[in-house]
Amino acid sequence: MTWTKVSGRVVYDNPWIRIVEDQVRTPDDQPGMYGVLELHQPAGFVVAVTPDDEVVLVNIDRYTVGESWEVPAGGVDAADPLAGAQRELLEESGLVADDWTLLAEVNSLNGVCRAPGLVYLARDARPARDSGSTDVTAEQEAEGISQVITLSWDDLLQWITAGKITDNETLGSLMLAFAHRSASAG
Repeated sequence: MTWTKVSGRVVYDNPWIRIVEDQVRTPDDQPGMYGVLELHQPAGFVVAVTPDDEVVLVNIDRYTVGESWEVPAGGVDAADPLAGAQRELLEESGLVADDWTLLAEVNSLNGVCRAPGLVYLARDARPARDSGSTDVTAEQEAEGISQVITLSWDDLLQWITAGKITDNETLGSLMLAFAHRSASAG
């Protein structure tokens, strides 16, 4: 048997999320209640790789967990998610790329959320500004971004192993990029 929704109601709604409370029948046919957070738009996660084959990470201060190393990411328009992912890469890292590959469609926190996402690989990421500067802009600081760095794949793996990257969407995105890189090399 599967979960069955009996009824539901919206208990909270804002421009970014909605929380619904559903009355359900559980897989063992018992009555229950399930609270679900729903995103109004999908998220885009960008594994950006420079011409030197280094991966881009941003250090961002998250209200929920504090400092976090992540791939550039954010909400994207479902009608044109690639354009949204390109916008997020530019806004969060100051970089642009011409070579984009959709690696996967994913779901985040699917035990309590309806949070679809798309993971992109952006190759040959380079500064959008002619100066080539990677200094953090006022716009990035306003988003809580304090640093944009690049790491070799080996260093990235060491960071992951050492627990320096704790954002699960970033870890999943990097796993997909590692798998794609491995498949492309073989």
